[in-house]
Amino acid sequence: MSQSPAPMPFIDALRDAGNLRLPGSGLAWLDAARRENLEAFITAGLPDTRAEAWKYTALRALGQRRFALGDAAAASHPVDPYALTLPGIDGPRLVFVNGVFRADLSRLEALPPGLSLQPLSRVLENDPEPLRFALSRHYREAGDAFARLNAALAGDGVVLRVAPGVRVGKPVHLCFAGTPAQGDAAWHVRNVIELGEGAELDLVEHHLATAQHKHLATLVSDIVVRDGAKLQHALLQNAAEESTLIRRGSMHLGAKSQATLHVLELGGALVRHDLHAELRGDQARLDTRGVFVLRGRQHVDTQLSIRHQALNTASESIWRGVADERARGVFRGAIVVAEGADGSDASLNNKNLLLSAQAEIDTKPELEIYADEVKAAHGATVGQLDERALFYLRSRGLPNAEARALLTSAFCRAVFAALPNETLRDHFSDALLAHLP
Repeated sequence: MSQSPAPMPFIDALRDAGNLRLPGSGLAWLDAARRENLEAFITAGLPDTRAEAWKYTALRALGQRRFALGDAAAASHPVDPYALTLPGIDGPRLVFVNGVFRADLSRLEALPPGLSLQPLSRVLENDPEPLRFALSRHYREAGDAFARLNAALAGDGVVLRVAPGVRVGKPVHLCFAGTPAQGDAAWHVRNVIELGEGAELDLVEHHLATAQHKHLATLVSDIVVRDGAKLQHALLQNAAEESTLIRRGSMHLGAKSQATLHVLELGGALVRHDLHAELRGDQARLDTRGVFVLRGRQHVDTQLSIRHQALNTASESIWRGVADERARGVFRGAIVVAEGADGSDASLNNKNLLLSAQAEIDTKPELEIYADEVKAAHGATVGQLDERALFYLRSRGLPNAEARALLTSAFCRAVFAALPNETLRDHFSDALLAHLP
């Protein structure tokens, strides 16, 4: 089915000008990939609701907006370093402000042996060849418009590698801050993360705003967890309330590897999170935990796709959603157990709360099984607060608003009970409670 391209004036201007200089320009393979992805984006435009992956998220209003390409002053915007800190996180840190690497705000001195942490722009200058496979990718699905846009225009990002057998003692902090600029800016970040065989890493990804703005940001992350490696990934998203944030992650797990993801979505006017995970090695395990808490007219769309491709793999996904006022949440969780992935154990559970009559949450669990001797289950609910529990708290003297907030907080916080960093877990709970009505 053909799609009518939604107008994106700054992309059209790029095509006509043909003079954009990004880090790595001059590398034939990279320039070719960028050009082909940009041409594909211009030809197809933004997906509309006829594309199944975007069925519940309309992009017409976004397509009518005009964004400046990047922020020329991002390297000099004053940012309070304290605003970037997270309790319990005092290890290496890489900071980007409006998509631009900020060495003055980062902590890259005295990295532990076996950890390589660099901005993408620096790697493209010094040693680009190992990135050829990741950065040459072409996105061909109808719903991949923002991945194409990112592949064409990403000027910086994270290149993180952990050597085989290395256990990184302190969490690595990736911080993406949005700050006001002249007009509305669009910026794009590309991350490449790899854990070698038997390596272990705690990774904290933090999206925040230093002040209100209406920027568009896209982030694409490629994560590889080699055989026997372990990844703990916590993600806190508290972007500006009028901003647009589109994230797309791919994760490949090797044999006997383990990855755990905890996500808390709070900010943004329009937020999209796509996660595509493939369990490629025998006995690989993936656990995902997530919460979105929405108010006003926020719109958050989470698309989770997990594919079991090897023997005796396991995945468990627990996600919660809360929507108040006129907010709208979307959750799609798709699990595929491929042919030959015998012995797989997969489960997905999505529960949602509506706190007002105008709020909406659309949930769509999917399960496809093509293997034998498989354990698999999925379930989804959308409801309201338990009136009996609310009455009980009211009868004990709690005001209505406080009782509702207490029940809603408990509904969400159960998702983070397994987050191993206790200090960070408490911060997630506090941030969640502060965002509740």
